[in-house]
Formats: sequence, structure tokens, C-alpha cells
Amino acid sequence: MKFIKIFLLILISVVFYNCKNNKTKKPTNEGIKVIAVKAVLSSGKLERVVNFPSKFVQPRNVDIWLPNNYSSKNKYAVLYMHDGQMLFDSTKTWNHQEWKVDEIVGKLLAEKKIKNTIVVGVWNRPKNRHTDYYPKKAFEFLPKKFKDSIFKITEKQYVSDFKVLQSDNYLKFIVKEVKPYIDSHYSTFTTKENTFIAGSSMGGLISWYALCEYPNIFGGAACLSTHWIGFKPQGNSPVPNSFFTYLEQNLPSSNNHKIYFDYGTKTLDKFYLPYQHRVDEILKTKGYNELNSKNLKFEGLDHSENSWNQRFQIPVEFLLKK
Repeated sequence: MKFIKIFLLILISVVFYNCKNNKTKKPTNEGIKVIAVKAVLSSGKLERVVNFPSKFVQPRNVDIWLPNNYSSKNKYAVLYMHDGQMLFDSTKTWNHQEWKVDEIVGKLLAEKKIKNTIVVGVWNRPKNRHTDYYPKKAFEFLPKKFKDSIFKITEKQYVSDFKVLQSDNYLKFIVKEVKPYIDSHYSTFTTKENTFIAGSSMGGLISWYALCEYPNIFGGAACLSTHWIGFKPQGNSPVPNSFFTYLEQNLPSSNNHKIYFDYGTKTLDKFYLPYQHRVDEILKTKGYNELNSKNLKFEGLDHSENSWNQRFQIPVEFLLKK
């Protein structure tokens, strides 16, 4: 009996010690390297996690844009964006174009039109971009014969293996690895009311998919020039309908979420025109109205950063308005 009492006392001491340590222990974030980025910016400053380590996807850079007014004394909403290498500095991008995120968000902050915000730009890996951004669960709505044909086509068109869609893992990377890091190292609001996600083209697809898959994490999504055709233009494709079927079943409550869609009329964007009425129908059916959704047409604009930066102010103000 005495031995048992001693054993129990030791066990309780060990449990208490571990609990105490667990409460005070900070994330180690092993392998994380942060650098200050020398970039051509209109406002704010840029920091970068180089090759953010992940157990879900291949490592990639993650940029954190901090506005001029950033201070640990204040709290900030967070806008997560895809294709992070295209957001801030056109002197470093492959096509010498950029979203002008620092210019647009900085201007809206200076004019006090939006709440305090930082922007997190998650870089793409070009060889994996299609499989990272294509909504996996929507793909399952496609007929088997069509999926098999896509596998054959993508083997020739894309370097990555389309049979292994990574979009669910890519979202886990953002939600389970990037967001916890951002929230523990920067002064942020962590609730969905202050957490948003945005992208264009394939990035538009993964943005609405993120809102549907993680409605308790993201309060809104901005989807510019959403790539409804999924692949290269092809006649009688079932792909758009598979996306709409998924959205009809999974778009979260309009009571506490916002969603923004838009499209141009030139180059690749012209192929999205036939689907915009269906987008409006789904939004209406799910209870969305002009206060919590938009689906805007931009006549004459094409599928490029130079077109997206001409209207990016609209979704930013829509999602982040004070």
C-alpha cells in the first residue's frame, strides 16, 4: 500500500510538471527562417518565411506585408492570398506585373476605409500550382470517363501528376501551419470575422473552396477571374457544373460570410462569361444578397495582374470594411 501511495505521488508530480510546461511552452517552429525583403513598395514593409516547412505540401515562401501603422499594441485582420510572388513588386515577377497590394491596401488604410490589416502572400510552386489549387472534392463530381481523359491530357500538359490532387493538403498547410504561425508571431485577430482569403484564376477556385471547407476559419473570400473551366477551354465540358454542384451543397451561411466574384471580357476571361448567370443563381439560392456577395463584370479587362490591380480595391474594401 505504501508503495502504491509513493507511485501515485510520483505520477501526479510528473503530470503536474508536464501540464505546467505545456502551458508555458512556445511553438518551436523548427526550420523557419524569416528575412526582411528588399522590395519596391509604395507603403509598409515585407518579411518572408523562406521555404516554409510543411508536412502537407512542398515547402514554399510565405510573404508577410505589414502596413505603415503596424504595431504590436494593435490587432490586425489578416488577408491570405495565393500566388504570393505576384503581389508586391513587379521588378521581381516573371511578367513584370503585380497586384499592387501594398499600394492598394496601404491607400485604403490611410483613408481609414478598412480595418487594420496585414497581408500574407503564399507563393505558388509553378509545377504544382494546378494540383494545389484545383478543388479536390468538386473533382469527384466529374464523370469517370471525363476524369480518365483529363489524366491522359494533364500528363502531357502539366509537369505535376493530376491524379494526386493536393488542394485539401494545400488548405491544411494554410490553416494548420501558416495561420498558427502568423497568429503567434504577429498581432492579429484570430476569428473568422477578421480572416479572409483571396486569389485569381485557379486562385479564385481555391479561395471559394477554402471558404466552403473552412467556414469557421475564413469569414470571406475574394475570387477574381475565377477559372470556371478548370483546364484549357474545351467544348461541352462538365467541369463548371461540377464546381457549381459543390458550391450548391457547401457554400456556407450568408449570415456571417461574404464572397466576391468578378470577371473580365478579354483573353481567358471571355470563356467565363457563359457561367456568370449560374453564379448569381447559386448566390441567391443560398441566401446571399448585395450586402454579402458580389459578382461583377469588368468590360475590356483581361486575365492578368494589370487587370486585377485595377479592381482589387473593390474586394478589399468589400471584405475588410470597418
